[in-house]
Amino acid sequence: MVTSSARLLVVDDEENIRDLVATGLHYQGYEVATAADGRSALAQAEAFRPDLIVLDVSLPDIDGFRVCDRLQGLGQAPPIIFLTARRTLEDKLTGLSSGGDDYITKPFSLQELHARVRVVLRRTRTAPDAPRRLRVGDLELDVDTCTVRRACDQVTLTPTEFKLLRCLMEHAGQVLSKEQLLDLVWNYDFDGNAQVVETYVYYLRKKLDRTGPPMIHTVRGFGYALRAGS
Repeated sequence: MVTSSARLLVVDDEENIRDLVATGLHYQGYEVATAADGRSALAQAEAFRPDLIVLDVSLPDIDGFRVCDRLQGLGQAPPIIFLTARRTLEDKLTGLSSGGDDYITKPFSLQELHARVRVVLRRTRTAPDAPRRLRVGDLELDVDTCTVRRACDQVTLTPTEFKLLRCLMEHAGQVLSKEQLLDLVWNYDFDGNAQVVETYVYYLRKKLDRTGPPMIHTVRGFGYALRAGS
């Protein structure tokens, strides 16, 4: 058994899957709570304060995407791993664009789920000595308040855009491939499909370039790098 202080919330309307996942995670050393529908998930998220949510999409009242959106809107969303039978690329993009950190399709193995949980927790639980404020040129990102400013102007980002920008700023000056960004930001490779990276780099550029010269540079054949100046 792995010793862990993390609190996990498992949300699934199928009792056998909910119990299987919860029991497996409990055996791994996590403190686990469960919910069978979207409204219960929202209530549990507020009362239990989980460090991560394993969330089904097809719930009987509020689907998992909307649960994720509501948690993001309340400013209290922990990392979320979608666990669902919905397998299309469009569904995966919707889940990750809404703020999800990973997307696992059914049928699944408990070993894979446990590995994904460990990876997401390791990535999202910031070390105590990690910088809480990042600055590159006139661009500043505050981890605690989830705010971004460029040249003193606030830049409004979605959760996924914020995570992508944070990753680029943490590796400022370095060239990151699309595959590296998929792994670092989304933790999912889409079977090699890098369209999601291109899309979100485009969104970020539009927002950042409003108040200054371009900062996200394409290095053809290699990937992207964030640098101050033109």
